[in-house]
Amino acid sequence: MKNKELSGIERELVLQYLIDGNIPVTLTVQNENQENDSENEIHSLTSQVFPIAIKAEHLAVQKNGDIELKNPPDVVKNFVGKNVKVEFYYNRVGLYFYSPVRAKNDNLILKIPNIINRITDEVEEKKYDFSSLIYIECKTLKELSLNCIPYDDLKLFERPVWKIIPLENQKKAKNLLEKFVESAKVEKNIGNGLQLIPICRYLTDDKIKKMEAMENRQKPLNILYVDHERIVMGYDFTTYNFTLKDDYGLKLSFLLKQGPITSRDIFVTAIVNKIYKTEDEKKFCVDFKYTSIQEEDLRFLYEKATKNLFI
Repeated sequence: MKNKELSGIERELVLQYLIDGNIPVTLTVQNENQENDSENEIHSLTSQVFPIAIKAEHLAVQKNGDIELKNPPDVVKNFVGKNVKVEFYYNRVGLYFYSPVRAKNDNLILKIPNIINRITDEVEEKKYDFSSLIYIECKTLKELSLNCIPYDDLKLFERPVWKIIPLENQKKAKNLLEKFVESAKVEKNIGNGLQLIPICRYLTDDKIKKMEAMENRQKPLNILYVDHERIVMGYDFTTYNFTLKDDYGLKLSFLLKQGPITSRDIFVTAIVNKIYKTEDEKKFCVDFKYTSIQEEDLRFLYEKATKNLFI
């Protein structure tokens, strides 16, 4: 898919928008010729560089199209002499352009080019071995359609271990875990507590999210943990506002790789047992505890989660 370039008039509006009120951007250093590639083209692993967030207060946009980065982070200072992809939101629309980085005294300078592109959506058709759907709020009978998919590389239906948390985040995660355990001693609502490890992993994951075509668009919830008693989801502040003790109807969907039946859906009702969150309240985890489930479905989930026979 070709990138959609802004017209000349649109570019001038965006430029004035940047001048009138500095906004945060992300910078991603580019390999040679990478800026000429399609947004949807698959790059080698060596080209995958994490974006660096630049806060608005570190930016000053001039009428000639220069962007001055004041007191930039040390990692960005290494971008001097290289090309970067600059991404930002304009009225919730994701935009980007490419610019060389040059030094000026203690600051860095980017240049807004003639060509600014809209970020295009990457359409990914993916089937998951396990997924879920929150389809109704039981108290109000309000119909919902909140899709839930596995989070990153977390392996569901395997006993969580501490090493799934990156080493650089483990100190922060340990502090969270201690806080959650102390709270659970009073509330007595965490069961075996295995779900706390992926919860800590999710809440301490500080990777910058990839910018999209539209800002704050509703995204699927992330499944962090599931067993025969509960399912735990991670989500951000734009997704949904769950309330403690509210009941929901959930569909748990499995793709089966053996036997004549290729899929299985399990319908449960579940109560919001606990909500975990970051201090800035931008990331949340909701612990759903099942309140009704068919016995054959309970057996299936128990044996899948524990690897033991249900007796």
